[in-house]
Amino acid sequence: MPSTTTTDFAQQAQEQTLNTIRQSQQAVVEAVHAWAEAVEKAVPETPSLPFANELPTPQQLVQTSFDFAEQLLKVQREFAENLLSAAAPVIDKTQPHDS
Repeated sequence: MPSTTTTDFAQQAQEQTLNTIRQSQQAVVEAVHAWAEAVEKAVPETPSLPFANELPTPQQLVQTSFDFAEQLLKVQREFAENLLSAAAPVIDKTQPHDS
């Protein structure tokens, strides 16, 4: 049986984590959907605010928030990669070499 490398182990752990998160999220979505259907008729119509048209929709808030988070993550990755490049002379000396 081939040995599992640290990278393989980390990748498997990440995949398992993401799958668990997806399953949990799906359960929450289903619960909220069931709740929304159950209470839909009990919730009265609310009057519209005079400036409501100027406010972003919940969908717009999610979209812009995650767009920003995506950009932030990209910038952070570039920063981390630049740090590794800057530290390369030291990192290279500490990495095992094939002899």
